[in-house]
Amino acid sequence: MQEDVKKLIAYSSVAHMGFVTMGIFAATTQGVAGGIFQMISHGIVSGALFLAVGVVYDRMHTREIAAYGGLVNRMPLYAFVFMVFTLANVGLPGTSGFVGEFLTLIGTFKNNIAVASIATFGVILSAGYALWLYRKMIFGIQKPSLAGIKDMGWREAVIFTPLVILTILFGVAPGPVLDMSAASVAQLLDNYNHVISAAKTAALLVQ
Repeated sequence: MQEDVKKLIAYSSVAHMGFVTMGIFAATTQGVAGGIFQMISHGIVSGALFLAVGVVYDRMHTREIAAYGGLVNRMPLYAFVFMVFTLANVGLPGTSGFVGEFLTLIGTFKNNIAVASIATFGVILSAGYALWLYRKMIFGIQKPSLAGIKDMGWREAVIFTPLVILTILFGVAPGPVLDMSAASVAQLLDNYNHVISAAKTAALLVQ
């Protein structure tokens, strides 16, 4: 069975949604804020990774990981762009992927250390297979079939440039995004805590 690069990225996408869910159920300010930020980051990073897969698929008409290797020699611009989004995907500090994961982990640690520890281990696994994919495609043994492959053109560069900028900008300056959602997060948690208090009071009255 051949390994599909698109499937591997899809698995990491599901893992990110797991962080969003964890942050929401943590019911803390950091957890919910991190979940919201993670959704925004996921839309940029995972979308860009799927676009990156489309770039090489358009040239080679295959998504099998084994069909690629040594792309850094033939497609240096593509290698750089793919690196930025791969690092953001694994949550490297300085990228948008780090902020959301870090906040959700902090928020979850406050309520459940065991769940947060398991999630942290998941981050390590995610980094492992994402970096393995990058090494295999970009620095692996160059295949003879890739001899005529061309680097990204100006149209593709125009598409990826704003995504690269947003990925790095949200990583180094997440404040504006977090500030926009702060009031909604506070209101949500206030309503949640009010409902939980009312439910506990009702349960005591019944007893």
